[in-house]
Amino acid sequence: MTRVVLHQPLDSGYPGFMEEHLGFVSVQQRNGTVTIPAQARRALGLDQPGAQVEVVLRDGELVLVPYIAVPAETAWFWSEGHQAAERDADADLATGRHTDFGNAEQLLTHLENLHRQAEG
Repeated sequence: MTRVVLHQPLDSGYPGFMEEHLGFVSVQQRNGTVTIPAQARRALGLDQPGAQVEVVLRDGELVLVPYIAVPAETAWFWSEGHQAAERDADADLATGRHTDFGNAEQLLTHLENLHRQAEG
């Protein structure tokens, strides 16, 4: 028997998640539709417009992971490459590997100096 689990992502920020049995649901044979109980939809934000779930088969379980749609114009920010760069930048800030500038003019002067050094 395959178990269906409605699961929150591990890093989702949903506070106080604990497994809770909400009963059973039936699968509509015609098109495979499953209705998620209202309590679960509300608890995980799946009652909001555009709510989506990722469907994962894991060790004999059908896992539904809630996802919030990201606008296309900001999708680049959530790419793995950009998120890795964000983590690197956070690490640099935490360890003091950065330079503070008092204003935009000081920043531009610094960048011009770096450009001159790179040219030789």
